[in-house]
Amino acid sequence: MKTKNILISVVSITLSLALIFSLGACTKKSEGPSEVPSAVSPMENKGIGPVKSYALAPLNPQKAAQGEAIFKAKCAACHKMDERYVGPPLKGITERRSPEWILNQILNPQEMTQKDPIAKELLATYLTQMTFQNISEDEAKQILEYLRQIDGQK
Repeated sequence: MKTKNILISVVSITLSLALIFSLGACTKKSEGPSEVPSAVSPMENKGIGPVKSYALAPLNPQKAAQGEAIFKAKCAACHKMDERYVGPPLKGITERRSPEWILNQILNPQEMTQKDPIAKELLATYLTQMTFQNISEDEAKQILEYLRQIDGQK
């Protein structure tokens, strides 16, 4: 009887330790500017996709309003501005990533997470593949305007 109780205790302790260590291995810091596993600066990384170059104009409030509507319909299920959710928080994204990278992540999320070092790290951190939302390039630019407005850009 004593041997059985000792065996049960050892198994329970072993399972508890395995659970603790596996949870610790899965825990990662939230995404931030210092976590870029690439030699290229995040603001110079243009990502992988159709947008090779994008010159920012002064903030367009009308496009930002359109972008907000698109964001609420297609992005808000996974992204919050100020907190980690299914995906990373987006407040400050325009200060951490180039416009081209943001647009390419919206337009080409699967290839980005396969080939872009920042997107790969985000996938490893959040463990969820960003889904393709069938957003046009113009709609992606409107979402970018909305994100710029949230970040206080002019």
